[in-house]
Amino acid sequence: MKIQESAQDYLESILILSKHGDVRATDICNYFGYARATVSVFLKQLRENGYVNVDGNNHITLTETGLQIAESMYERHQFLTDLFIKIGVPEDIAAADACRVEHYVSEETFKAMREHFS
Repeated sequence: MKIQESAQDYLESILILSKHGDVRATDICNYFGYARATVSVFLKQLRENGYVNVDGNNHITLTETGLQIAESMYERHQFLTDLFIKIGVPEDIAAADACRVEHYVSEETFKAMREHFS
């Protein structure tokens, strides 16, 4: 399934934030440094496309589809960050570069990289 890079980032952020408890829009605002209005508009799109649910207490959870995408992006991010660090890239640059690369590397290339370097 092909979705926008920004949607992938939002889903990944919800996964990361959920490891620390309930996720609300304000948590996502703080995570990215975005305005509440920006996050609200994007959350509405994610909800309408079936990637997230928002309950009566405004807690945001990933749907099964959203979770699959988020876990895939998170795995790619972690693997690529670790790989870049191992080859000598400073941690902050490695994490930033991994965030960009994770969206563009094909599944086939990522699988080959993971098998080769793991």
